Amino acid sequence: MAKTESLSEVHQSVNTDKRKGWRRILAFIGPAYLISVGYMDPGNWATDLAGGSKFGYQLIWVLLMSNLIALLLQSLSARLGIVRGLDLAQASKHAYPRWANIPLFGLAQTAIIACDLAEIIGMAIGLQLLFGLPLIWGISITIFDTILLLFLLNKGMRAMEGFIVSMVFIVGISFLVEMFIVEPSLKEVVKGFEPSILGGDALYIAIGIIGATVMPHNLYLHSSLVQTRKIERTNKGIKEALKFNLIDTTVALNLAFFVNAAILILAAAAFYKNGLHEVAEIQDAHKLLSNIFGDVAPALFAIALIAAGQSSTVTGTLAGQIIMEGHINLRIQPWLRRLITRLLAIVPAFFTILHYGDDALGGLLVLSQVVLSLQLGFAIIPLIHFTSDKKLMKDFAIKTWVKVLAWTSAFAIIALNVKLVIEEISGWTNEANTWWIYVIVVPAVIFIVFLLLYVFFHPMIEEKNRNRQMVPHGNALDIGKIEKISYSKIGIAVDFSKNDRNTIRHALIQGGKDAHYFLIHVVETAAARYHGQDVLDHETQSDRENLEKYKANLEDLGYDSTPFIGFGSTAKEIADISNKNELELLVMGAHGHKGLKDLIFGTTVDSVRHKVNIPVLIIR
Repeated sequence: MAKTESLSEVHQSVNTDKRKGWRRILAFIGPAYLISVGYMDPGNWATDLAGGSKFGYQLIWVLLMSNLIALLLQSLSARLGIVRGLDLAQASKHAYPRWANIPLFGLAQTAIIACDLAEIIGMAIGLQLLFGLPLIWGISITIFDTILLLFLLNKGMRAMEGFIVSMVFIVGISFLVEMFIVEPSLKEVVKGFEPSILGGDALYIAIGIIGATVMPHNLYLHSSLVQTRKIERTNKGIKEALKFNLIDTTVALNLAFFVNAAILILAAAAFYKNGLHEVAEIQDAHKLLSNIFGDVAPALFAIALIAAGQSSTVTGTLAGQIIMEGHINLRIQPWLRRLITRLLAIVPAFFTILHYGDDALGGLLVLSQVVLSLQLGFAIIPLIHFTSDKKLMKDFAIKTWVKVLAWTSAFAIIALNVKLVIEEISGWTNEANTWWIYVIVVPAVIFIVFLLLYVFFHPMIEEKNRNRQMVPHGNALDIGKIEKISYSKIGIAVDFSKNDRNTIRHALIQGGKDAHYFLIHVVETAAARYHGQDVLDHETQSDRENLEKYKANLEDLGYDSTPFIGFGSTAKEIADISNKNELELLVMGAHGHKGLKDLIFGTTVDSVRHKVNIPVLIIR
């Protein structure tokens, strides 16, 4: 039976019932720490370094505001997962029509790739800074994160959370030590929490900080990860889970705020105070730290960057799984799903290095944040709609004051991100060859704006199918009275192996002597593929004779049959013969090979069942 839960490999894998007191609280601690790494990834580092080196401590209040908005939205995401037992992607699938879910999936997947791209670049830069490894080698190494993630999942949810928390701890300790090295002015740090009017470059960087802080993949991920806790499905149990998850989220995101503030303060104390206002890239910051403070600070900086990149790639890939299964209900093998996400992110990084050189990676990092900003509204708007709906959330729908704060935050973030995108596109139009902007970018932006408006207004005007939204696969049907099914035309796929006897026997049981049987065999030789029915090679003649033997054997037993031979693609020919002869049942033998053999020999049974509209009986 197909698994319908979000992240089914670890769904409800952490039991909370048997724990009491502080141990019970600790049972809920974990999901938000996985989320928090997204708030201190290399994309955040780039904006924090730029803000601190250019404007000193002035933008700390922007970080604090971003963190508060993130705390609000992440708590809503956790509420959705706990109360409804659906992640954000699954809830969207049941609330919006399929035609809308496909582009929503595409945008969410693009955001995941953009996130993963930032983590890959950060990790590669960290490896280069620490070990002198070429960037292209560093990017290649990150593909093995797929193996790491599978290993952690097999070890259980607690092992994964332990790994992430240890990475976060390394980042935090590294920056704590660096804070002591650079000795920032405490008075000026406190003054930085005072809101100030922003304009020009300060506004641009502030927008970048907000865009890099509140990321869509974290909202998808959090709504799924909270479901790894097995809770009592009563009002009391749900209230307790909401309370403990709020504590978890508050602590974890405040830690993320500390790390981001530490990076900004480090940049302000080390660079701004020394008149170095143009620290553009992570490598520049590392180089300048070496010049000012010697070897200790830059080494800690590189270690923290590797830890942030490593942990963020794990959570980004998990989010990719959630949006694929949620929006379009596509469930593929875990290793393949993770490998696809990683490869889609690695390809742009490889192309950039090979075509433009290592120095272009900084620009690619900024571009990844711009792409990310486009997706944000498509996660926030449905999230607020879902958690506000009293029919679906019942007693756990958010209160009016929370709703007002959430919508205000959403519109502020979307407006700022729209401004960022417009400025980026305006910058691109100043280049010499800009035809692709009007042919590709502008139409894409128009479509995205239309889809965003649809996502916003659809839940307000769509009142039907309310009950359907709460059920992942629809309601169970009344089976009714059971009557015997009699098949009159049955197809039997044969290959003259030892499996044929069992396949034919099961087919005869289904139809008895009243049915007519169609013996189907496909010749797969190179000659058969090219010449079709005109082929007269030895294998074709031998196969025809074997089919006639089967026919004669069945006639002796009192069964009517007709032999059919196909040429070329096995799955296509079996399906074509079945459809042309209007068969009512197809019986096939399965060889039982899997894994590498499936990749080499193909999976005929799977291919055939997608090409026919009749029952397929598979015999092992």
